[in-house]
Amino acid sequence: MNHWIIAPILLPAIMAPILLMSARHDIVLARVFSLASTVALLGIALALGSMVGDGQILTYALGNWVAPFGIVLVADRLSVLMLVLSALLALAVLFFAIDGGDRDGRHFHALYQFQLMGINGAFLTGDFFNLFVFFEVLLIASYGLMVHGGGPARVRAGVQYVVINLVGSTLFLIAVGMIYSVAGTLNMADLALKVPQVVAADQALLQAGALLLLLVFCIKAALVPVHFWLPGTYANAPAPVAALFAIMTKVGAYCVIRLYVLAFGEEAGAAAWLAAPWLLPAALVTLTLGMLGVLAARRLGQLASFAVIGSMGMLLTGIALFTPAALAAALYYLLHSTLAGAVLFLIADLIARRRPGLDDQLAPAPRFAQQSLLATAFFVAAIAATGMPPLSGFVGKLLILDAARASALAATIWTLILGTSLLAIIGFGRAGSTLFWKSTAQPGSFPAPASGNVLALVAIGLLLAGNVALTLFAGPLTAYLEATAQQVFAPHRYIEAVLGNTVLPGGLL
Repeated sequence: MNHWIIAPILLPAIMAPILLMSARHDIVLARVFSLASTVALLGIALALGSMVGDGQILTYALGNWVAPFGIVLVADRLSVLMLVLSALLALAVLFFAIDGGDRDGRHFHALYQFQLMGINGAFLTGDFFNLFVFFEVLLIASYGLMVHGGGPARVRAGVQYVVINLVGSTLFLIAVGMIYSVAGTLNMADLALKVPQVVAADQALLQAGALLLLLVFCIKAALVPVHFWLPGTYANAPAPVAALFAIMTKVGAYCVIRLYVLAFGEEAGAAAWLAAPWLLPAALVTLTLGMLGVLAARRLGQLASFAVIGSMGMLLTGIALFTPAALAAALYYLLHSTLAGAVLFLIADLIARRRPGLDDQLAPAPRFAQQSLLATAFFVAAIAATGMPPLSGFVGKLLILDAARASALAATIWTLILGTSLLAIIGFGRAGSTLFWKSTAQPGSFPAPASGNVLALVAIGLLLAGNVALTLFAGPLTAYLEATAQQVFAPHRYIEAVLGNTVLPGGLL
């Protein structure tokens, strides 16, 4: 049993109360502790990545209770990939917050660490009830972060966010109860063994529970028709919070991959590939509506929010094909879209700070401080987000298009992906020309901000550099992701790693 597996959960869980008790009145001390914890978290995630890089699957039984009777944490290529991505994003976003945004309200850094604890736990858990617990941890922390700094618009968006997620949590419990009533287990590996054995009389209840759980994950992933909460929430959240939230939609996508390949995949009998007929149409509609929203946006924050929705449609289109090649392409696009979506919110915030009275409205205005630098950052981010060559968005879309050629809906998928890419290019082009090019025709200028926002610019540079790195190292990275997808589509390896030689009731493995 490898004890390092629990460290990504334990570290922020310990650091958060330390920040509450020892550093709540000293912002400098809070920043030092939070930054040190996040750097250590990245180091742990990378170390776990090296451990699972050869295909090994590591497990950790809490309380030394043998699975499936106890709670188990599982680290494989997929879960550790998500840990590394979360830690990289969290570190860059923390630089941006330290530039001043963390002063707007109380307990920012403690809530930030609790949020990381919930996210990491969701990626590592091998038990569905424990997944619900970690969902609640990250959601409670996100409620506090959402209203950080206050303001009527932020509070209204926060109330909507709370209500939607409370509904999602209720549905989660109902779905888990339905599945447990017929399968008798909530351990993911054990569920993969029990689902094929569910008798025909109980199939309706099992499949209803699984589809209800799919709805819950789609709420987290902002998939149509349960996407409506995201634009208002992300556009009104503090910029570093909105940027960190870019990984939260990916938690929903991760859960879809984990459950509907492991437990409801090829070996699931009557429930095999249960999610496929529902997920692909919803993903394509989400992609279309998201990019139409980009075209219609009137504020830069709204544009970034709808771009996140569109990118989730693209990502889940790849996942919904349920093939190793498509999953590898989707994982590459997941990495790209997380970084590209996060940096858009940070850029929007810096622009809004420099245009008092107009904020992030897509309207002509006088020139502002560091306009050329921010215009360059927006241009690079727009190229990545719209999927134009040569950056990672283009590579990710190309991989998904190639993987979709074997699908019966290949023509529809290609048409929608290419068509929505054009909509995104027009939307981002309109926004950029309005903000940066038309501004030269306006008299006067805005006053320079009190600080140069050096750390904020460093955070933006790190995220943009991440997109460039995804492009430069696309070859070895796609090879790693292909191996990751192959491991996901070999559920017996996951089951053997979790259950080992344990003899379960009924003579199962």
